[in-house]
Amino acid sequence: MFIPRTFQRSLTFAFNAGSISLQTRLCVVHGGLRKVELQVFIFPLAGRAHDVPGGSCGYRCLDGPNGLESNKKYLGELSMRINKTLVAIALALGATSSAYAANDLKVGMILPMSGPFADYGMQILNGARLYIAEHGDKVGDRKINLIVKDDTGVAPEISKRAAQELVVNEKADILAGFGLTPSSFAVAPLSAQAKVPMIIMNAATSVVTEKSPYIVRVSMTLPQNSAPMATWALKNGIKKVYTVVADFGPGHDAEKQFTKTFTEGGGKIVGAVRTPVKSPDFAPFLQKVKDTRPDAVFLFVPAGEQGVAFLKGYKERGLDKDGIKLISTGDLTDEDVLNAMGDPAIGVVTSFHYSEDHKSPENKSYTQAYHKAHPNVRPNFMSVAGYDGMHLIYSVLKKTNGDATGDKFVAAAKGMSWESPRGPITIDPKTRDIIQNVYIRKVEKVDGVLQNVEIDTIPNFRDPGKP
Repeated sequence: MFIPRTFQRSLTFAFNAGSISLQTRLCVVHGGLRKVELQVFIFPLAGRAHDVPGGSCGYRCLDGPNGLESNKKYLGELSMRINKTLVAIALALGATSSAYAANDLKVGMILPMSGPFADYGMQILNGARLYIAEHGDKVGDRKINLIVKDDTGVAPEISKRAAQELVVNEKADILAGFGLTPSSFAVAPLSAQAKVPMIIMNAATSVVTEKSPYIVRVSMTLPQNSAPMATWALKNGIKKVYTVVADFGPGHDAEKQFTKTFTEGGGKIVGAVRTPVKSPDFAPFLQKVKDTRPDAVFLFVPAGEQGVAFLKGYKERGLDKDGIKLISTGDLTDEDVLNAMGDPAIGVVTSFHYSEDHKSPENKSYTQAYHKAHPNVRPNFMSVAGYDGMHLIYSVLKKTNGDATGDKFVAAAKGMSWESPRGPITIDPKTRDIIQNVYIRKVEKVDGVLQNVEIDTIPNFRDPGKP
């Protein structure tokens, strides 16, 4: 009995825009060709499907003709069909490659544009658009196109769905924004799988950059801003502290790093509490602090109305009159809410990486342009992150000649440095996180306006929790 023999072979042809893989199977029975299968697979460099004519095709020829001469004729005809197909695909790939630089570069912005954190999205988007307005909407031949998706705040499933729509339907080249940590955590696996660059413009939990090799952060981390506050407290006679932080990733990071730095320096944590992320009632927590009578309370809550509510309760319950100082990361006295806090905020000391009052030519130019574009809004740290995020994107594209594919983008971003409105910043080549100055600030009135006035600088400070 004759056993059919199957011959299988694969060939791969490389092109500028990707590669073609040919897989053939020939089945021979009694010396005659009985079955020919050919499949052609396209593998774009970006790891995602491109709109290439003939982007996938296949032939399946069953019950091929018997006989040597017939087989020769049949295989000859099939070979011509294969060659024509390969030429068409190669031309399509070549056209894609040559036209690559002229395609719009789509930046998918995932931001909270509604809900309790809508100001986050507004500020980040304001900063990004201001950069584009100042520097033009093209890098080389590529026009920058922002596509904004609202994830409503702390809603990981909405963030994930928005990212899927941007990558699959909109063909976004870059993902950016991310006002809160849960959003970045939800989207990171998609970034890693699709090899799409992901620019973090706010989310501040330390491990965010470890969730995808294609993440680059231009904002901050909570350990980066919390450690200097602990050091300042120790230098200024504060020995006992009660910590109050929001119960999610950034709050946990702030609590952990402040406690570590403070206790290693000889300080003592006399109490710790974590508050709900959404709509917390601070009254019972403030009472616990008052009853414990520490030298100071260290606070981290998301920037916005929570800080206003905490400061109001702090004053109403007389913690300041009891000699309990209020120290915090700069989220508390964010420029977005400083006017609403009013004079009770005067004297509050914070540590942070940006202040509207920062003295530099770059910040003067930035704040003037921002006020001109948005007369009723004050620039803050989120707007600067949006501005710097676009600076990073533009600089990388210039370096890569318009190539925004994941590996090339990240390689170009590593080690990049520039003078931001906040001061000098660098993308750490080891961690893809930000290295920047952290400032100790004190709220004062400057020309009748409440400002975070810088009183000390910790230069070129990295996240202390990273190797």
